[in-house]
Amino acid sequence: MSEQSPITVLVVDDHSVVREGIRHVLDDGVRFVVVGEASSGVEAISAAVKVQPDVVVLDISMPGGSGLHAVSELLAKVPTVRILMLSVHDDLEYILESVRAGAHGYLRKDSTPAELRDAVTTVRSGNAWFSPQVARQLAEALRGGNVPPEPVVDRTVKLPSAVDVLTGREREILIHIAEGKTNKEIGAVLGISTRTVEAHRDSLMRKIGIRTVAGLTRLALEQGLIG
Repeated sequence: MSEQSPITVLVVDDHSVVREGIRHVLDDGVRFVVVGEASSGVEAISAAVKVQPDVVVLDISMPGGSGLHAVSELLAKVPTVRILMLSVHDDLEYILESVRAGAHGYLRKDSTPAELRDAVTTVRSGNAWFSPQVARQLAEALRGGNVPPEPVVDRTVKLPSAVDVLTGREREILIHIAEGKTNKEIGAVLGISTRTVEAHRDSLMRKIGIRTVAGLTRLALEQGLIG
């Protein structure tokens, strides 16, 4: 059985202490390898082209070229890269602009080391990741009708019939995801392991073709699963 290669990460933040902290959490040489650092959006683009990372952990606000403005060019020059935004901001405007730009996840800077590792692993696997607080804020905005559906919903999905293919357990988990709960919190509520929650989550996402928390939340609202 061959060993899985570690996830390569480029860390971008204008504060060296933040970069060092992220490196300390991630650079274990087994699951993750930090292959480079940058202190601005401009530097991030140059570094990404050079080292071709799997994931860029990208600060949203930096002097000398913001992370938000760098997203589209990063994706254009390194199409396979996955981008995880890192921010102290949880304003809806920042979150939506990140999603619209093409970012694959949004992590608050007050997140735990475990959440950082989970976020990097999740976006690398092809899924989206949002801090629980961010997911809740998106859910509240969607409930209030304040967010256009286009930037956050997979338009290939036919919403009125999408949940028909889900099992009862998958519907339960969809509801809890839309309410902003983490996998661990869902497991505690349902009395099942986190690994089992992850399996159901992967299954329901595959069935309905939605890979973002925001898209799942919109679906749950459209189907009347949450109010």
